[in-house]
Amino acid sequence: MRRLAEHKKVVEKWRGLEKRVADIAALSSLAEEDTDFREEFDSEIETVASLLDAMELELAFSSEHDARNAILALHAGAGGTESQDWAKILLRMYLRWAERRGYQTEILDTSPGDEAGIKSATISISGDYAFGYLKSEHGVHRLVRLSPFDADHARHTSFVLIEVLPEAGDDADISIEPDELKVETFRSSGPGGQHMQKTSSAVRITHLPTKLAVTCQSERSQYQNKEIAMKILQSRLLNLELARIAEERSRLKGERIAAGWGNQIRSYVLHPYRMVKDHRTNYQTGNTEAVLDGELDGFITAYLRSVIGKEE
Repeated sequence: MRRLAEHKKVVEKWRGLEKRVADIAALSSLAEEDTDFREEFDSEIETVASLLDAMELELAFSSEHDARNAILALHAGAGGTESQDWAKILLRMYLRWAERRGYQTEILDTSPGDEAGIKSATISISGDYAFGYLKSEHGVHRLVRLSPFDADHARHTSFVLIEVLPEAGDDADISIEPDELKVETFRSSGPGGQHMQKTSSAVRITHLPTKLAVTCQSERSQYQNKEIAMKILQSRLLNLELARIAEERSRLKGERIAAGWGNQIRSYVLHPYRMVKDHRTNYQTGNTEAVLDGELDGFITAYLRSVIGKEE
């Protein structure tokens, strides 16, 4: 029923566009005879062209998982406070991007930095094709700037790894047996009040066959933390299975398989000049403030256009 609803929604969008194109054809005759209709005609042409452009991008959504919600995880790289502050900046950027698109967000877990920023964070982003759009962000993001934490204001380079996972739904082919899990509880660290720090509310779940471990300590309740940890673990296992399938397909096709997800995909340069550049598509902009405020659609669109026809 979920798949049927998704397909119906797509068909309705194309039928709606088909009707608008027919209306434009009728309007064109009126515009030729009466100039008063010319402005309306031009406006409708521009609107339909924009809709068609957006719907064309959806051709890049070839996976059944692209329509799902996304779980986005940020991990500060080497560099201490610098990278932890960069991770916090990126967290805000993605929350602002989701807000601009009308998506719902929930911070599932955060690990505060030693002095500033965050060591890691995991957020849920819910909305139509959230994973399809955000999969373009998976990889290493590099920042070059004058350090606000350095007394000499020297230039520093920081790295943050972004992971994007499809949210595992109830119908996902992910089977987890209870005896495959090791569940541990411990006291939460960092801010959060005395209750969180004095009770063993934090939860770590390890999937023994794959050695994948997920920790959650953001909620006051051990039950809530366990639920969130299981949700993230299911998504990680689903992503692991999708990666295995993609690797097998690449092997059969004779394609070169990347060494891993750790490839640098984008650079954000704030000094000595200002520019954000995606190294996969060469799309770039000098408006760094807008990008860090969540204007990512240009980068996402360029990536999706680059993969149209490459995915099955």
